[in-house]
Amino acid sequence: MSITDVRKQELIKEYATKAQDTGSPEVQVAVLTERISNLTTHLSDHKKDFHSRRGLLMLVSRRRRLLDYLKRVEESRYTKLIERLGIRR
Repeated sequence: MSITDVRKQELIKEYATKAQDTGSPEVQVAVLTERISNLTTHLSDHKKDFHSRRGLLMLVSRRRRLLDYLKRVEESRYTKLIERLGIRR
């Protein structure tokens, strides 16, 4: 269900705004999106796994807060990130 270290490093390299960037909203949202997609596929197989469902809802809320922050600070970065990740909103 969680992502591997290799995949996480790939996401960090792809969405980093500068070298050694792991904390920017873009990187955080990309990692959360990967985790959300993994959990979504897990929950399609295990419909009664309510503990993981709660974790999924918490991840979606955290991603939503980060996206709201990014939209408030710099809307151009927000729209570019939404398009790259293919997130609706």
